[in-house]
Amino acid sequence: MPPNATAGGQSITDSLLSAAATAAAESEQNPTKLQADSTGVLFEQDAETIDGGLVKDIQSMKKADRRKLKLVWRNIILFGYLHLAALYGAWLIFTSAKWQTILLAFVLYVVSGLGITAGAHRLWAHRSYKAKWPLRVLLVIFNTVAFQDAAFHWARDHRVHHKYSETDADPHNATRGFFFSHIGWLLCKKHPEVKAKGKGVDLSDLRADPVLMFQKKHYMILMPLACFILPTLAPMYFWNETLMNAWFVATMFRWCFILNVTWLVNSAAHKFGGRPYDKDISPSQNVSVAVLAFGEGWHNYHHVFPWDYKTAEFGKYSLNFTTAFIDFFAKIGLAYDLKTVSPDIIKKRVKRTGDGTHATWGWGDKDQPKEEIDDALITHKKSE
Repeated sequence: MPPNATAGGQSITDSLLSAAATAAAESEQNPTKLQADSTGVLFEQDAETIDGGLVKDIQSMKKADRRKLKLVWRNIILFGYLHLAALYGAWLIFTSAKWQTILLAFVLYVVSGLGITAGAHRLWAHRSYKAKWPLRVLLVIFNTVAFQDAAFHWARDHRVHHKYSETDADPHNATRGFFFSHIGWLLCKKHPEVKAKGKGVDLSDLRADPVLMFQKKHYMILMPLACFILPTLAPMYFWNETLMNAWFVATMFRWCFILNVTWLVNSAAHKFGGRPYDKDISPSQNVSVAVLAFGEGWHNYHHVFPWDYKTAEFGKYSLNFTTAFIDFFAKIGLAYDLKTVSPDIIKKRVKRTGDGTHATWGWGDKDQPKEEIDDALITHKKSE
């Protein structure tokens, strides 16, 4: 998900560019190739079954070729510093940082998290709802604070991840292991398939958004201000915080924390948890990730129905803060056309591909235990 830490950090060599260009040209010449090679759906029109899935067997396609990874030492050094700085920031939180600085770090974590989940992910990558320009401006500001690359590039890479999940075209292919899917993919050069397949993904809707294009054009000015400079200067100016506390707590610790939370969606939520909607894919229902990432941990559901704005079946606000955020703006008219999946479609998919761990559908479900019905307390019964 989060792309390069530095501009060009994952640029590929001339030979890789040549291979990518060749593969991309093949896709352009054969319009059906992109769909034929895909292992997942991105939008509802991609589905080939009545319950939102694919007809073909995708298991043999999910793999990683054996190749020696070409390390990007600049990224390794920078991410190494970031994590050491974050550890020092964590120590300062308990020893010297003012409560206002700690609160600011938390607020910026929430703000940047929503910039990813409600903005880059659910709005721009998946078009699961629409937003009027004031909300789009707010989300692009939040997204800039997060510094996980411009929302345009984030959405592009995420679309490739869904269309070619767990193949060499997946930027953070989980079949390469937990470390690679968490952060390792940022420490080496991209596989040529990532760039090749990325060229074939339709991004016309993203290019048509002037708010998104403004951020993309001015990102290298806006991002340092929003992510690093202002979060460091604000505590020093408004409540006389020290430079050390401001930099290592409000900036380094906060940024490192939200990065790792986002990466957990790629790693932990592709490995640990149940698969009640599709047992044949790695994305899983991970409660811990859902809590930390504002509802993004219900990942088995999300990969089955990526166009659902809730990214979950039930959308409980306690474990899906992003859904509450979107619903609030829908109530005041700034978010609209919220897409979700009907219970009937979900039920069909669970029966066809689920792992059997899905809970009963509600009162009267044929799988509901008789003792549960007999022991249930029913109040305010209608008088005979």
